[in-house]
Amino acid sequence: MKVILTDYVYKHGVAGEVVNVADGFARNFLIPRKMAIPATKQNLEKQASLRQQASENRQVINARINEASRQIDGVELVFGMKAGSNNKLYGSITSQMIKDELLKKTGIDINRRRISERLIRELGSYDVPIRMGEVSPTVKITVVREDEVQSYLAAKAAAEAPAVTETPAAEEAPAETAAEAAE
Repeated sequence: MKVILTDYVYKHGVAGEVVNVADGFARNFLIPRKMAIPATKQNLEKQASLRQQASENRQVINARINEASRQIDGVELVFGMKAGSNNKLYGSITSQMIKDELLKKTGIDINRRRISERLIRELGSYDVPIRMGEVSPTVKITVVREDEVQSYLAAKAAAEAPAVTETPAAEEAPAETAAEAAE
């Protein structure tokens, strides 16, 4: 059945588009919820204004997706898991776990189905792609033993902190000797 969407419908389109959907989906879901109208001649004539609105909505949605993907790109998530002596996890890191941790860290809620379906079952670092708009961001996943999470985060923070050098003290010493030599 052909319908004209009046609202954004996930995986089908945005307002103003004419799409072909299953009859039951249109009759039982889209039309009663006012998310679509049947594609009759009269409705197709009214569609011109909806088409303009659809292109504007599509641009707004694409801009939001691209902005969110730029914010997500390169984020590092650390998971503490129980693991055996051979570094195999008791369980795995799932896309739902990655989604939840990403929401905590960045405040961006994405659909878990956009995250790569490859399960992580060993300790280590992994680059996990996320399928989004024009930009496909990559999230870095680090899996450590659950009792080593705090030490890993502390070591990472120490490595990122600027090293304190003693150059001011070293510069003062030659200045003092030069002053003493002048006397």
